[in-house]
Amino acid sequence: MTAVTTSTRFHPLRVTRIDRETPDAIAVTLQPPPQAEALFRFTPGQYLTFRRVVDGEEQRRSYSICAGLDEGALRVGIKRVPGGSFSAWAVDRLQPGDVLDAMPPEGRFGLMPDPAAPPRTILGIACGSGITPILSIATSVLAREPHSRVVLLYGNRSAADIMFRTALEELKDRHLHRFAVVHVLSREKHELETLHGRFDAARIQALLPGLVPPGSIAEAFLCGPEGLAESATAALTALGVPHEHIHVERFTPAGGTLAPRRAQPPAPDAQPAATATITLDGVTRSVPMAAGETVLEAGLRAGLDVPWSCRGGMCCTCRAKVTEGAVAMDTNYSLQPWELEAGFVLTCQSRPVGTQVSVDYDAT
Repeated sequence: MTAVTTSTRFHPLRVTRIDRETPDAIAVTLQPPPQAEALFRFTPGQYLTFRRVVDGEEQRRSYSICAGLDEGALRVGIKRVPGGSFSAWAVDRLQPGDVLDAMPPEGRFGLMPDPAAPPRTILGIACGSGITPILSIATSVLAREPHSRVVLLYGNRSAADIMFRTALEELKDRHLHRFAVVHVLSREKHELETLHGRFDAARIQALLPGLVPPGSIAEAFLCGPEGLAESATAALTALGVPHEHIHVERFTPAGGTLAPRRAQPPAPDAQPAATATITLDGVTRSVPMAAGETVLEAGLRAGLDVPWSCRGGMCCTCRAKVTEGAVAMDTNYSLQPWELEAGFVLTCQSRPVGTQVSVDYDAT
């Protein structure tokens, strides 16, 4: 059994409303306690990490905020995924009045609208629940940048699977000439062949030029399951969209988050495989590491309140900067090239190269 981590990073959010988006997806509106309201101000595109304890084992799961900045609400979208115990519990059993523990908003996938910015076109490409952060971005940009446009390509299996369909239709009605949305359905026939089938690079390349000149795209935001980011990025770069203006967020693994394993510490009279010097919340501590342990696992085993969420290399909750030594990362789906160059790593994926490594969770 995995021990529950004591953490001061979480705050109790009360569920004030639940909207059924599809048979397998809900939108959950949340209210932070008065003393934590400022902590939960967000940039469109960010996510919340939730914690739930089941049979003494801690589960963590991240869900993107779907509300616009001017809605005066904190809302996330949750879709049931195969094998996802947290999502299944939320979709089937969560009710208004319940309380969820959550960390303040995190993530750098997103965009803060700028009313003073010149007119620009923002592109969103999403599949399934990948619409969640892009809806927040689109709603906020359209509200705060009166001369900008948003174009959305949205893939689903069928019309019944479209999350936030009503919200998207209302957004279209409200911004008729500035918001374009095209639905591509993989398992439902459409009179236009281009709108039915696999949502791949070829289909994106066929659809996009008819909606917006690719050269006019200021920023593109891609969110969906494995494969979408690669296909959409290939399509956009082939159409001439600069790679640095393409922003990607992937789903976490289908089974949900994995609790960090608790490796056995080195025996008191044994030489540790390595030593991790960890700086967190202004305090530095040295932790002996067992063979094969990640920095995150070692920190948690030592009782440190180290932040973590997906453990799949897809979020940046466990991000820290290497200040001494080096690590090898198994997987990285979320750090940007500039972060890697600056020495940032995902500690859930990082094992020391050599016998000494120092990481700083406080670095920005």
